[in-house]
This record gives sequence, structure tokens and C-alpha cells, in this order.
Amino acid sequence: MQIRKLSVVVPVRNEADNIAPLIAEIRAALDGRVDYEIIYVDDGSTDATPQRLAAIKPTCPRLRVIRHAESCGQSTAIHTGVKAAHGDWIVTLDGDGQNDPADIPKLMAAVAPGVELVGGNRRHTRRDSWIKRLSSVIANGVRSRLLGDSTPDTGCGLKLFPRAVFLDLPYFDHMHRFLPALVIRHGGRVVSVPVNHRPREFGKSHYGTLDRLMVGLVDLLGVMWLQRRAKRPVVVEEK
Repeated sequence: MQIRKLSVVVPVRNEADNIAPLIAEIRAALDGRVDYEIIYVDDGSTDATPQRLAAIKPTCPRLRVIRHAESCGQSTAIHTGVKAAHGDWIVTLDGDGQNDPADIPKLMAAVAPGVELVGGNRRHTRRDSWIKRLSSVIANGVRSRLLGDSTPDTGCGLKLFPRAVFLDLPYFDHMHRFLPALVIRHGGRVVSVPVNHRPREFGKSHYGTLDRLMVGLVDLLGVMWLQRRAKRPVVVEEK
């Protein structure tokens, strides 16, 4: 299945020192492979992130920058980027440099008829603190058992999906953590691809462990509710 144009959506907040290296890596991974654009969604940064993006923009015609006046969270930033995108397919990755843009072609190669989400799997390469890895293993296990999404690593920011499918999904804060279950509910197939995961070189994480756990439990119940009420009609237009 051919991807006509790819939109790389990168949500960021206070990632000034990671801007230039990551954009250079995205360009190196995709130049000559596919028609693409890079959309940075600055989620209300208070550091030099806007200035770094502004400095790079004249030298990178593919770069588009959208800014939230105030921080609205990662899911909203992704949603803003997807709505603004011109590509028929979207790839997302975290702005902290831990996702490797060199893995994007691997995700593209996994696209096939019926596949509506290709997700990265950091299972053997994750470079995070032990408590973050442990909480992720527990969360993925509970989520997979209750939602049946058969996805080993929904927390990986590296994901590829059709723009139209994403915009057809129910939107809510933190929805990016439940994309596999939502896509399956939509009727699509989900596949996982092993990807690299790197240590953070600059800055620090803006997401805690306990706060994500509490919010995740509430969202998990909400997604279970959505699954039970899903209906996928077989539509036939009469001639």
C-alpha cells in the first residue's frame, strides 16, 4: 500500500535542546523515500523551544510549526497536528529524542491492506528508569488483558496511521495511549514493529508516574465502555 504523503507530527513542550538534532534525523531518515512534511506542535513551551523552531524554519521548507498558547497535553497536541496535516498518513514520535526516526521506514514497510495502525515496540531496547519500565510493564499487561488490543507497547510514541482513521476516532485527553484499542474498535488491524529506544540526552521528562497511573485507570474504564457500545454496520449503497 502506497503512502502518497507522510506527515510527521511531533508534540513538544520545553524540549529546546532536542529540536535541531531530531529534525536533522527526521530529514536524514525520509529524504528521497517519501513526500513528507514535519509538523511540530509546541504545547505551550516556556523555554527556548519557540526560538529554536523559528531559527530552523527558514532552512527547512518541510517544517511547519503550530503553537498552543498554553499547555493542553500530549494528546491534544497530537490531535492539533493531525488536524493540520496535509499527509494521508501520519507518523508520530516524541520530541525528546528517545524515539529513533531511522525506524520510520520500518513502520512504513509494515503497512498492508486492512492495517490502520503500526506501532513501535521498545520491549528489548527501552532506555528508561527501572520504575518507569516496571510501571509500563504492569500498565501494558493490565490494559492488554482488559481491552484485548494485543499490543505489547502502547506507550511508544512512534506510531503510523491513516489521517482519516485517526480523525474518525473518539477524541479525549490521553487518547494516544489507547490508539490500538480504538483502532480495533474502528475495525482496523494493528501491527507492532520492533524499534530502537534511546536514552534522553537533553532535558528531563515532563510526565510523572503516579499521575499517569491514576489518569490511566479512569481512561481505561472509559475505553472499555466505548468498546462495549461499538457498532460497525456493513454499509451497502443501493443502485
